[in-house]
Amino acid sequence: MPLIRPKTRSASDWHDYLVQRRQQTQVSALEDFFAGADLSPILPIEEAPMMALDLETTGLDPKRSEIVSIGMVPFSLSRIRVSERRYWVVRPRRSLDARSVTFHHITHADIEGAPRLDEVLEDVMRAMAGHLLVVHYRHIERAFLDAATRKAWRESVSFPVIDTMSLEARIHRQSWLARLRRWSGRPPASIRLHDSRTRYGLPHYHGHHALNDALATAELLQAQVASHYAPETPIGMLWS
Repeated sequence: MPLIRPKTRSASDWHDYLVQRRQQTQVSALEDFFAGADLSPILPIEEAPMMALDLETTGLDPKRSEIVSIGMVPFSLSRIRVSERRYWVVRPRRSLDARSVTFHHITHADIEGAPRLDEVLEDVMRAMAGHLLVVHYRHIERAFLDAATRKAWRESVSFPVIDTMSLEARIHRQSWLARLRRWSGRPPASIRLHDSRTRYGLPHYHGHHALNDALATAELLQAQVASHYAPETPIGMLWS
């Protein structure tokens, strides 16, 4: 299969932002995080230290909803370091509603006695430091972590990520073949995590569990690179 030629993302904007924030922040955990997030955009993906990240939340609006669990798995193109995984369940300030429990299966019993997010946020940020974060739908992880740091420390946070959903969209929503499919009246291909994994023959995992979905995202990126890119692809051509 021919390699996908991804659209180059601007690296200077990320570099300047991260350097500026590292100099300005008054929070040591954020200083460490911003320093570690400044990876060279020309670094080949095969050499990148990556961390798959997933958040489970009570809803989709970071202004009204809260994080209830966080899963992380460090990995590379050749190895997923499951033994170094990290997982937190955190207690939201508002009571869980039935819809939220049905979605992510975290119950009132699970969060009873769990820490508040601001109690573990420093550990979370330090665990992510030094890694290129990999997510499936960046508008959840970036937005909710930004809301969390604003609430806890009165400071915003952003960072480059590889978004496996965005990579699937380039292939299955934005390619000429995908456009031809739409013109012929056929529905667009699903780019949800489970459906995306199915296209690569990856196994089914129980979804909407932060650690499972982080692992699933790591495996999906490995399959995407193996199928459509090259190990030498610069990370700046993949991140968003």
